[in-house]
Amino acid sequence: MSQRELVVLGTASQVPTKQRNHNGYLLRWDDEGVLFDPGEGTQRQMTYAGVSATHLTRIAITHFHGDHSLGLAGVVQRINLDRVPHPVDVWFPASGFEYYDRLVNATSYYRRAELRPHPIAGPGVVDVSGTPFEVRAVALSHPVETFGYRLTEPPGRRILPDRLREHGLSGPIIAELQHHGSVEIDGRTVTLDEVSEPRPGQSFAFVMDTRLCDGVNELAVGADMLVIEATFLDADAHLATEYGHLTAGQAARVAAKAGAHTLVLTHFSQRYRSLDDHLTEAEKYFTGEIHIATDLTRIPLPPRRHH
Repeated sequence: MSQRELVVLGTASQVPTKQRNHNGYLLRWDDEGVLFDPGEGTQRQMTYAGVSATHLTRIAITHFHGDHSLGLAGVVQRINLDRVPHPVDVWFPASGFEYYDRLVNATSYYRRAELRPHPIAGPGVVDVSGTPFEVRAVALSHPVETFGYRLTEPPGRRILPDRLREHGLSGPIIAELQHHGSVEIDGRTVTLDEVSEPRPGQSFAFVMDTRLCDGVNELAVGADMLVIEATFLDADAHLATEYGHLTAGQAARVAAKAGAHTLVLTHFSQRYRSLDDHLTEAEKYFTGEIHIATDLTRIPLPPRRHH
């Protein structure tokens, strides 16, 4: 994989409908494939979306309600059936380890791949290895323990071909320059700063089942892409508070205050056949790019922002 995009596999809250599968979201980030909240039917949705089990490098579960985790059993067995050659890390709330264990061991199957569980005991940086981004878990407000996830890429440098040519640099010496920060050529020193410019890192925030709380705002701040639940409309805000969810208006206000770039609304209640009102409500408060997530669509991460 050599692109960055969100592949939407399912958008239904609690009960799937004819138009919406249970939750499932694959973040394609260069060579990484992070599958968030695989609900029931995720394996089949992956097939429709053209996503292979070998694309998966990490699985992140926000909480153990069925619409966010029942698909884990099938996905794990598919990973083994397809003999995925690399380890697959799984992040989830430690308080739900019993559910994780039941899902992974739901039936008999041949163990042919390596699954590495990472129970999350509390907020903070998540144990990762070899990823191009930092992963942080943030506590949310829902009837069961729930974590949102934020992926943040560190800033780097972008090599400028024109400047390389100006300094007569080509071939293996460029890799040496990137590794050491400077090289000697024709009796002079060329530094990395002379042939490159700052490249800001990108960020991705994933906010599922939660009431408004400090964690929602923490996850959203400055996010290039904010994927956030919008189970209800503002007219049903009392239901959102009661059941631990957000409205489209609340999500949009959070995005606006946080300075998010692209807003992706998802996790819709079955009571809404049309989502036109979700878009209208969000547009009242957020002037950036808004996507009403639809099953089997792909949403590219926005271009890097220069701060």
